Amino acid sequence: MFAHLSRQNSFLKIVVGIIPGILVLDQLTKWVARVFLKPVYSVSIIGDFFRLTYVENPGIAFGLRISNKTIFTLLSIVAVIIIFYYLFALHNHKFLRIAFASILGGALGNLIDRFLFGRVVDFLDFEFFDVNIPPFNFMVFRFGGYQMDRWPVFNVADICRDHWYDHDYYKCLLRCTF
Repeated sequence: MFAHLSRQNSFLKIVVGIIPGILVLDQLTKWVARVFLKPVYSVSIIGDFFRLTYVENPGIAFGLRISNKTIFTLLSIVAVIIIFYYLFALHNHKFLRIAFASILGGALGNLIDRFLFGRVVDFLDFEFFDVNIPPFNFMVFRFGGYQMDRWPVFNVADICRDHWYDHDYYKCLLRCTF
């Protein structure tokens, strides 16, 4: 009986340890980017495919601008609280707890930047593919089209926060909570 509690507590320590690990790695890499990359702006690592490029992002994902930063920050704090709740509420679901710890670490990393600097430092710059959607009409709506010549620059927090969206953990979350 107590062995089960001990295993559960040791797993909780691992999960909770993921969050500061991500925060330290994220903040350290952003500090290195501010100190060494900001003066030179961009450094080619693998030709045009991978570069380190210093970008300060005052908006949200992909550099999208928002008019009310206070509301965005408050919504980010609410999201962090909800993720923190699920991190501990789903004690029987190890995969989800690791996912939520990673997402929480990434969200906190970017939230710290927003509080301290008013913007997030991004520096990982990849050329994956171009996106070109021409303008079109859909029923009564007119879509103006979209073009992206290079993938948006991102950081370590973004990786930790966003890579979980590629998995089916949302379906698992719905099965676990309802």
